Amino acid sequence: MPTVPPTLTEQVTHLLCDADGNLFPSEEPAFDASAEVTNAFLASLGVDRSYTATELRTAATGMNFRSTAATLAAEAGHPDADVEPWVAEERRAVTAHLGRTLQPHPPTQEALRTLAGPLTLAVVSSSALARLAVCFTATGLDDLLPPDRRFSAEDSLPTPTSKPDPAVYRHACEQLGIRPEQGLAVEDAVAGVRSAVAAGCPVVGNLLFVLPEERAERSAALMAAGALTVVSSWSELAELLLPAGDVLLGTGAGR
Repeated sequence: MPTVPPTLTEQVTHLLCDADGNLFPSEEPAFDASAEVTNAFLASLGVDRSYTATELRTAATGMNFRSTAATLAAEAGHPDADVEPWVAEERRAVTAHLGRTLQPHPPTQEALRTLAGPLTLAVVSSSALARLAVCFTATGLDDLLPPDRRFSAEDSLPTPTSKPDPAVYRHACEQLGIRPEQGLAVEDAVAGVRSAVAAGCPVVGNLLFVLPEERAERSAALMAAGALTVVSSWSELAELLLPAGDVLLGTGAGR
């Protein structure tokens, strides 16, 4: 069973949840749709290189499309490429695809309801707010993570950015009125862990929706990036953070 310092549970008042690949299994379907837009964007620049969904996911997990597209364009010799029209198209394509494919995950819903008793839940994501809204509705999480507690590196900041930039975590803490050490980040990606750590937030890694064959490597990478520990599900996180009497979950739920 993972462990965290006893002082962590005493100081934490808020759970700052990454969204994609963490609250719901959106990474794979999102990159299926994103790869098509990415390849069309590169072709428009005359770049003779295309990415499979898996290749793109490996290269870009934890970043938003704006950052990914700008990086790929620069690497291909087009540092001044206008990515904005493609950002809009990728957002449309991915949001529509996720709305069709995502479904509620009852063990995660149950664990989050348990955690929402003593802790305030918020979302801190690189994804756009419109995409998050569709995902939360599709997965039945709207009531647990309402719009006023959703923070997007794409939409909530004066200048859009992406993790591992810590700006979105700093913004979330300011808006929630908490010190960074009071907000425990839960992240599935290295970029997210680095973002939270740089903002001063403690972090727990979550492997729930990481592909089984990638979990050992991801766990080591999350710890190396600064995670305090790694859990395999939201129910395991509830068991880790809350007194035993407060965790009314079925044995092994979510695993």
